[in-house]
Amino acid sequence: MKTIKKPHLDEWLNRVAEGYDLFGPVLDGVVQFKRVESSDQLVFDHANSVVPPKSLFLPQTECLFAFRREGGSIVLEPSGGLEGERVLFGIRPCDAHSLLLLDKVFNGDLEDTYYQEKRRGTILIGLACPSPPQRTCFCTSLGIDPLSPEGVDILLTDLGDRYLVEVTTEKGEELVSLSQELFFPGAEGEKPKGEKGKSLEGIEEKIGALWEDEYWRELSRRCLGCGVCTYLCPTCRCFDLTDVGSTLGGRRFRCWDSCMFADFTRMASGVNPRPTGKERVRQRYFDKFSYFPEQYGVLGCVGCGRCSHYCPMGIDIRTIINEIMARGTK
Repeated sequence: MKTIKKPHLDEWLNRVAEGYDLFGPVLDGVVQFKRVESSDQLVFDHANSVVPPKSLFLPQTECLFAFRREGGSIVLEPSGGLEGERVLFGIRPCDAHSLLLLDKVFNGDLEDTYYQEKRRGTILIGLACPSPPQRTCFCTSLGIDPLSPEGVDILLTDLGDRYLVEVTTEKGEELVSLSQELFFPGAEGEKPKGEKGKSLEGIEEKIGALWEDEYWRELSRRCLGCGVCTYLCPTCRCFDLTDVGSTLGGRRFRCWDSCMFADFTRMASGVNPRPTGKERVRQRYFDKFSYFPEQYGVLGCVGCGRCSHYCPMGIDIRTIINEIMARGTK
């Protein structure tokens, strides 16, 4: 472990910005991750960003390729990828964990090259959470340690006048080597102890017992179907594909979609297997606590609390989890 004094952190990040595209939390009306030219644009005492950093790996709208007709053939032109490596500073442990979950989805039997290129080309500098950054956070209830370096190349932990620096990968070592003289050895016992609770043992079985329960209809009456919970969720990854142009040429885009929208599962015939809010609300929670663990062996929620914090109807996922755990035992 190493340490770096807070006045020196700006100097180090500015050197990083000279050799890499530097992204980090910026206060632009709300906290969001953007590219910056220097460290003075960054905020260090932020709660979770409104839009999670998944948008840097799975953009809200992304051109996949252009196409055009040449004679009797169709010519494809790939979209431009990353130019060199980039550094993402200030990612919280819950969001770092969410990228590990997205990796399972986009690096399956068929690798999503668009996502994976951005992942491989990004170095992550995390910021630990000595205390919950906002009242709706509950990562420890899901077994996530807010002081864990898991999923990042470097983790910074605030020690008051300095940061404890944990370097976990060779890429992280390369960044530190840019300003080796700014870092000092850390002492044993400097790192605060993290808190890691239980990962809601048994929730998969308990939610499965509620498939036909009227609870979902009751919950759906409070839901507007606006989709903000899915758009701001760091692990929701549904998207739609759209071709724009004509038979002579055009572009193919993908953009975020949401299982909360009425037309998400509507087929060309007009049949919709999720015709009401009941089925759509149920789908969201079954995805997090049944389908995702069944397929990938881990819960599909990281406890960031964004869905609860920004829901216009005040629907709180923590309350729903507690009710699932209680009702599923009956």
